[in-house]
Parts: sequence; C-alpha cells; structure tokens
Amino acid sequence: MYASGPSHFHKDSTTSEPSAPPLPPPPPPFPFDSYEYTAPTTGFPANITNQYNPPIPTPAPPPAVSFRSTPVPWSTGLCHCFNDCKSCCLTFWCPCVTFGRIAEIVDRGSTSCGVSGALYTLILCLTGCSCLYSCFYRSKLRGQYLLEESPCVDCCVHCWCEGCALCQEYRELQNRGFDLSIGWHGNMERQRRGGVDVNPVVPEGSMTR
Repeated sequence: MYASGPSHFHKDSTTSEPSAPPLPPPPPPFPFDSYEYTAPTTGFPANITNQYNPPIPTPAPPPAVSFRSTPVPWSTGLCHCFNDCKSCCLTFWCPCVTFGRIAEIVDRGSTSCGVSGALYTLILCLTGCSCLYSCFYRSKLRGQYLLEESPCVDCCVHCWCEGCALCQEYRELQNRGFDLSIGWHGNMERQRRGGVDVNPVVPEGSMTR
C-alpha cells in the first residue's frame, strides 16, 4: 500500500553530527623564578640591586672636645690692690662705679654701668650688705674664665674683703684686654676697628681638640 523505501526518520549511519571545535591547549605555567626585571633604557648603567635600595651613608662622628677641669689662677692676687692705684682709689671712694663697670663687662652689655651701680648702692643703703649682690658677679666672672675659687668661696671673699675683691676683678678684666671706662660696647667697637683683642671666653689652653 505504501512504497517501501528509506524512512525520513531513519538515521544514516554514515552521517555524523557536527562536533564542537577543539579547545586550545592550556598555556604553560608562568615561570616566576625565571622572571628577570629589565631596567628602562636611560643611557646610564643601572644597578638593579641598588637602584631602589641605595646604601645609606654613615655620618662621621663629631670631633671629640674635652674641657680642662682644672681652674686657672687669677692674674693678680687678692691683696695686690696697689698694683693699680687708679682702680684702688676709684674703688675706695666710689665702689658702686667699680662694680657697675665690672657688671657691664661680665653681663656683656646686657646691663649698663649706671643701672648696676645704682642697684649696688640701693642694696648697700637698705641692707648694708652689698656683697650679697657683688659676689654673684665674681662667680659669673670665674665661670667665664675658669678661674680658681680662691682664697675661699666667693661670698666670703666679698663679705670680708669687698674692696679688695672688686679691685681684683677690675684688674683681671683689664689684664684680659678690656678698658672698663668705655663699657662693653666701646670695647666691642674698639675690637672691630682693629684695636686690642678682647674675647670673654675660656682662655687659650682650657679647651683642646
């Protein structure tokens, strides 16, 4: 009744379905160990090891400075007042002027002779013990020049021999090149113009390198 023949639903054994395209082979693992950094071309040789970690230079140690701890003696003695009769007479009649000049030099011009002398006179009139003020400047003078604390402590020297102590300090500054009659600023101006060298520091030989 129906014609025999191949059915439309019969699968041809010779015909195969189209297959998916083959996948590409996986890439080889990345060789991290064999990776080499290539420095940019700059025209200058680059050291990869020290390019980003340069060595830090070690600073040289400062030179050693040693201060001599042994004080030096005064240039004149406490009782050598007649070595300079002019300062001796000034101190005998007007100790406030002597002290004012000493204080101005020791303070390096921060206080004037007039102010220090007036304060010295005021303390003398109120308490009768101006040595309480003047002994402080003896200690300050000794510290600037590393002088000996002789013949005893500063307060005792000024308490028992106020006039002699002022004369000794006056002569000490004179022997170091100061003209106390022109004050601190006058001495600095004289030094600037090439006069006598005055330098209120530790004397030469007290500091060595």
